[in-house]
Amino acid sequence: MPKIQAIRSRDNPLLGQVRRLIRQPDAYRKQAGVWLEGEHLCRAYVDRRGAAGVRAIVSDVGWESPPLRALASRADSVSIVPQALMETLSTLDSAAPIGFVVAWPGPGALRRDAPSVVLDRVQDAGNVGTILRSAAAFGVTQAIALEGTAALWSPKVLRAAMGAHFALNLVERVQPAALDTLTVPLLATSSHGGALLPGAALPWPCAWVVGHEGQGVADDLMRRCAATVRIPQPGGEESLNVAIAASICLYESARRRLAG
Repeated sequence: MPKIQAIRSRDNPLLGQVRRLIRQPDAYRKQAGVWLEGEHLCRAYVDRRGAAGVRAIVSDVGWESPPLRALASRADSVSIVPQALMETLSTLDSAAPIGFVVAWPGPGALRRDAPSVVLDRVQDAGNVGTILRSAAAFGVTQAIALEGTAALWSPKVLRAAMGAHFALNLVERVQPAALDTLTVPLLATSSHGGALLPGAALPWPCAWVVGHEGQGVADDLMRRCAATVRIPQPGGEESLNVAIAASICLYESARRRLAG
């Protein structure tokens, strides 16, 4: 059984830690902890990683819900707080009734032969989270965030990824030269050059490289890529949102594998 306590003070150190985590996107690096807000993320975490070391925070209303009480009780410790305090632990219009504080796994280490997606200075947290979600859905096992990419474990990225973090090997703040150690080919996405995706050779495993929302893939990184691929746009738009473009490319890789 977990240790259960009631918290009534806004100044409680655990609640202060969570507020720092939600205010600063990269605070998890200093705090060595990650805030998972909401039932979906909490369930995804314990299903993949187990509940060792987890500190659950649940509202007094949530504690009265049998499914949420059962979920919270899988943690090592449970803190029950009034709904008014739970509201201070969220950036949402309506705070979730449960959240977990879990250990940050660190910046990660490259797996040289893993099918990967490489994020080159992708700055919008929603885009980053969506790319992680698509990567996990389409069979990619590693996401590599180059320096300048939005913090992978920030609350906004976590919400957009919907639990994909726990299915991927995440490596962040990587320098482009480190990609030279990968044994899988790099495939760059481009809005204006390269082979059209439907007819392009797509080796597997590979590492799909997606670039900055406005500037695309950096020139020095492009030179490291074995091939460049672009998505047909018969409607005539100049470019696609980076998360949509990445999802299309990842899907095409998966479709071809499934087709045999």
